[in-house]
This record gives sequence, structure tokens and C-alpha cells, in this order.
Amino acid sequence: MTYLGIDIGTSEVKAILTDDAQAILASAGVTLRVSSPHPGWSEQNPEDWWHATLDVIAAIRAAQPVAFSGLRGIALSGQMHGATLLDKQQHVLRAAILWNDTRAFAECVELEALVPESRAITGNQAMPGFTAPKLLWLQKYEPSLFRATAKVLLPKDYVALRLTGEYVSDMSDASGTLWLDVARRDWSERMLAATGLSREHMPRLVEGSAAAAQVRPSLCQEWGIAHPVLLAGGAGDNAAAAVGLGVVEPGAGLLSLGTSGVLFAGSDGFAPNPGQGVHAFCHCLPERWHQMSVILSAASSLSWVARLTQSSDIGELVALAESVEARTAPVFLPYLSGERTPHNDATARGVFFGLSTEHGRAELAYSVMEGVAFAMADGNAALRSAGTQLQEASFVGGGSRSRFWAQLCANASGLHVLRHDHGVAGGTLGAARLAQMAVTGLPPAQVCTRPAVQETIAPQASGVLDERLARYRRLYPLLREEFAGAARGGVAS
Repeated sequence: MTYLGIDIGTSEVKAILTDDAQAILASAGVTLRVSSPHPGWSEQNPEDWWHATLDVIAAIRAAQPVAFSGLRGIALSGQMHGATLLDKQQHVLRAAILWNDTRAFAECVELEALVPESRAITGNQAMPGFTAPKLLWLQKYEPSLFRATAKVLLPKDYVALRLTGEYVSDMSDASGTLWLDVARRDWSERMLAATGLSREHMPRLVEGSAAAAQVRPSLCQEWGIAHPVLLAGGAGDNAAAAVGLGVVEPGAGLLSLGTSGVLFAGSDGFAPNPGQGVHAFCHCLPERWHQMSVILSAASSLSWVARLTQSSDIGELVALAESVEARTAPVFLPYLSGERTPHNDATARGVFFGLSTEHGRAELAYSVMEGVAFAMADGNAALRSAGTQLQEASFVGGGSRSRFWAQLCANASGLHVLRHDHGVAGGTLGAARLAQMAVTGLPPAQVCTRPAVQETIAPQASGVLDERLARYRRLYPLLREEFAGAARGGVAS
């Protein structure tokens, strides 16, 4: 039997095909575009996710036709929080509003005023990236579309609908909506009502490793598969990456540098600390939870500076960064799209501090990589304030290709950073593992093992880095009012 793991990312849809031994038989990816019609907005066309999904499946089928014919299960992982709005005929009403969209910051204040105990219910501070504030914004500014909305789906759940014809989600992804009672692992009637919605607007919920639905027979026929194919519940992208790297037990950690940056810690209970911008979510496995610190611009910051400096080869840019003398480089605040942990500030923006005529693309690249590492150090500090003490973290995401970046993250955060085989494929591998568990009924302990560790990178003491981290941490409080004033179109008072 074979299993297909598909990740509906922000910049790419990726997929892998695995067998019962979890060997990766084939992989494929299709790039996605993000549109920003106004400052702070971030949107995608859900049809693009679906067409990219069909394309990666076609590529994998072409690469491994015999193995693909033995497909028994599919699971999806996906970018979290995105609001995908459908009418009663399952038509998409508008472009999906994504996780890094900051338009609904005022609605966050309104939502917490409407439900004073929202943080206790959801385990999280209301942030504009979450789904529920987006619907309050829609009520105000696009009321006719709000009235026409019959279902609100997360990105991967829209693809699940196209695959199966059913509305279904999992606990980990649903945790990022602010509509879930995270301790109870069920929709909160109170939170739904506060945004003018009910259970009827929501998909049904299953555990990520459980059977969710059957893939449409017409699709199986098109793919040349004569037997039923099961869709598992799936997972939000970070929970899937954790499953892919065996981060499923309490105290296990994950450091992800994808479009966003995440420090993930497994727990065996609901342990919220919303005041520091720490997320408390359900894991995608039964009776497990996790905490996360999240920064909004991680590897995407490096992609941005590559475009800024007209560098076509990011690998070459990283190599240039490695040669930079740190004390001579500017300090970078990676708040290109606002920030979540620990600031929860939609108005924060990126800053290069200390630029001079001597600086070129090598220094800018170094500063960006260092700034992201500093933001991850802030995330670890926020987790520690919540009582979570990580000693090590598995490295995953596109940024995990760089050993140098791993060392920067280790030095800044004090964590031992583990580089694994298939670290870049963490989310897709996790999804394939969820599919395997749903089909076979095998327990997590048997399936969710840790891939081989290529290297353990220990933190190295650096007085220069410590000084630069201290300066980095002083800059945001000094600029907070200026960020807010700029967002208002005026000056800070």
C-alpha cells in the first residue's frame, strides 16, 4: 500500500508518496502566488490550491505509476487560519484571506470585548491572522458576502471538499480559527455566535489520524485506481511537520523556518499562555496538545532580500552571508508583515538599523538571517515564560537546508538544533503518516518515529551575538509608537 501526503502551503503545494516502510517514492511541488490588493492584505485564489493539488498528483503518478496504483490513503496538511468562504452551492465567494493578513486588527479587540473569556476558551489571544476576526471584518466591510456565506473552510479543508465532496476538518487546524474550545476539542457555540455564525457554518471535526471521508470515485477512476481511497483528517502545517519528525510527545520540540517561523512544543494537556503571544492548540493526534510561538516572516524574509538585491540564487546569497563579520552588519527586525509572538503587533514593520554605504547584499542577507534567529529566540523566551522548557528542537522547513542558519538559531535561542533526513519534507511526510495511521489503524508510537538525525548543532557562546540580540530587543519598544503612528497615517504622539 502507498500513502499520499499533500501540503497546501503559502508559497507552494508539495506532495510525497510513501510506502508502508515510509520510504519516499516520489515528490512534486507547484509554486503558488500571493496577492496583496492593499497594504497589509494577503490573499489567494482557492482554485489555485486545487489546480496545484491536481498537478502534483499528476506528477507523482507519472513518476511512480505502479506505486501510485496502490494508493490507499491521502492526508492534507495546510497553511492555517485562512478564511475560505463558500455559498450554499459550494461556490467560492471571494479570494481567501490568509494567515499573514493584518486587516482585522481592530476586530480582534472587538471580539475579546464580546467574549471576555475568549482566551480561556480558545487558549489564544485574538490576533488578526486568526480566522474569526476576519469574519467580523467581513460583516462590516463586505456584508453581502457575509450574508451569502454558508461555510467557512480552512485552506486544506477546501481541497478536502474538492477531493471528497464533504466538509471536514481536524482539531489542530481548527484550533487556529478562534472558534474552537481547545480543551474540549469541539466548536465553541459562544465564539461562533460572537461572529454571527453557528455550527452549520463549520465543517465536522475529526482527529488528524482518523478516517475523515472517501475520495470521490470519479477521481479514483481518473487516476486509474480501482479500489476506495481514504482521506484522513490531516493537520495544520506545523502539527503535520511535528508528526513528520516524530515530535509527538510532551517536551519534544520543532523549529520551523518556512514562510513563517515556528517554535513548537508538544504537551499532554491544554496549557495556554496567551499574554505572551504563545499559541495553545490541539495536536493532530488524539489526547495531545501543543504550544507554539510564531513569527510571521522567516524564510520569506530571505526571499524578500533576495528580490531586493536581485539575487537569483538564494544559496549563493546564504554563502555570502556566511562570510560576514557579524559586528559590522546592521540589525534587522523581521516584522515585514507585522508580528505575532511576543508582540502581537499588526503595525510592526521591518527595520534595518545601522545601515551604511559600506553594506551590500552580503551584509543584508546576514542581518536578515540573524534577525529571524533573534525572533526565534524571543519565541523561546515566550515559551519559557509559559513554563515550557525545551532543550532541543528538530529543524524543518525550507530554511533547514542551511546549516549556518541552524547555527545562528542555536546560538541565539540556546537550543540544540537537530537536522534530520527529510527535514525539508516534514509537513508532507507528517501528512503521509497520518494517512497511513487512518488506513491501517497503527498507533502513533509505531508510525511517528524520529527520522535519522544528520547533525546536532549545539549553541556556541558569542559575546558579539549577545550584544546584538540585546540591541535587537531594545529596538522594538523604542519604535512601537512610531509603527502605530505610521499605520494611522500620522506621527506618533
